[in-house]
Amino acid sequence: MERIEIFRQRFRAENISKNYRGFIHLAFINVWCVAGIVICAVNIHHPTFWQWMVIPFTFLYTNLFEYIGHRFPMHHRYNSLKAVFKRHTLQHHHFFTDENMNCESADDFKIILFPPVLLIFFSVCFVVPVSLLVYYLFSQNAAMFFIATTLTYYLNYEWLHLSYHLPETHFVYKVPGLKTLRNLHHQHHNHKAMDQYNFNITYPVFDIIFGTLKSR
Repeated sequence: MERIEIFRQRFRAENISKNYRGFIHLAFINVWCVAGIVICAVNIHHPTFWQWMVIPFTFLYTNLFEYIGHRFPMHHRYNSLKAVFKRHTLQHHHFFTDENMNCESADDFKIILFPPVLLIFFSVCFVVPVSLLVYYLFSQNAAMFFIATTLTYYLNYEWLHLSYHLPETHFVYKVPGLKTLRNLHHQHHNHKAMDQYNFNITYPVFDIIFGTLKSR
């Protein structure tokens, strides 16, 4: 526990500005995603059954994207993605281990939530191009469903991941199933298991499919 506290103190001193506000960081993510979802919702008109089916397909797509991104670049050092590996394995997994999973203040949101610039990059360079392709191949409704589902998933990811690093006595754990998901993430933060199990941060769909789910 002492080494964790030493790492935390050093990380905070080197990486968290005195001007940083964790709740503003969280608010930005919420406003960006909710605004995008609302804009999409008001631009969906008389959707067909097959257009509605974009939602489950997009969910599976983003769940796979989450799994692959976490299992590989976040846990393996690739030259072109060294910053991702550093932030996740070398920082997040040393700030939080299975010995101490709890953040101590809103300042610690900095090492839990993705940086706002990453959300902007993700939206502009990933969501928009794919949605344009969906629009071209299918319809405007399909594109709006794709964007709305992707942003909902992103927001859900951030809220779930943040909740996993709150104390188990926190009121959010009244939500059914949340403690089960937290326990999966808790096991992933064991340094002996983090490269092998529980790569889905949200719902362990592809952990089940690829045999990397460890429930106890």
